[in-house]
Amino acid sequence: MSLFAALVLLQSAALFPRAVKAEIQGPVCRGTLLQLNLRESAESRTDRFRFNLRLEAEAATTSAALEQLSSRQGRLREALEPLVIGRLVSPAPTTHAMAKSSQPKGYRASTTIAGIVGRSNYDILIERAGRVPGVRLQGMTSLPSPEGQDRLQDRMLERALERGRRQAERTAAALGLTRTALLRIDQRSHSHRRQAPMAASTAARFRPEEAPLPTASLSLSLDYCLN
Repeated sequence: MSLFAALVLLQSAALFPRAVKAEIQGPVCRGTLLQLNLRESAESRTDRFRFNLRLEAEAATTSAALEQLSSRQGRLREALEPLVIGRLVSPAPTTHAMAKSSQPKGYRASTTIAGIVGRSNYDILIERAGRVPGVRLQGMTSLPSPEGQDRLQDRMLERALERGRRQAERTAAALGLTRTALLRIDQRSHSHRRQAPMAASTAARFRPEEAPLPTASLSLSLDYCLN
């Protein structure tokens, strides 16, 4: 916005303060104002899973442990990349000394590899991960498809608006009024991706059909004017 336009706008606001204030506040109710707070929640079909694998390697020295970890990480990436949606994410490795009373002190290097896999590729991903030494499944989170999430949000919004309309009409009838007008909508949506409990290793099979379903919720604040 130019300086001239800004000055004109400020002058207009000064000349017409009531009009500007009314425009900011929105429609004015010249009857009974009814404020409703509604909440809808629903579950969605699991379409994908976010997985988290822990990868470890042990050796007599730090450099040897890191070298072994790098080799295993390369094998794991090569096995999993054709199956994942998007890309694999792996932070920098960490190392620490292991205290062993009966053996010489060794070192452990570790990192994680996370990504998203489609429901149909889950079994083969776990099978391939299990072939690499030092791999352990740490977490699996159910995810809906983007399209499924959008449809779920649309259904929840429709249900919430219908509930609000019926409640406003019942309140108006109880007050002896006949007209309802929706003045304001304030919508907030939330997605909850629920993590499934994991077994200690990939050898114990996790069943995708038993994973907790992803859920979503919608909060709606509605202002009605009753006349």
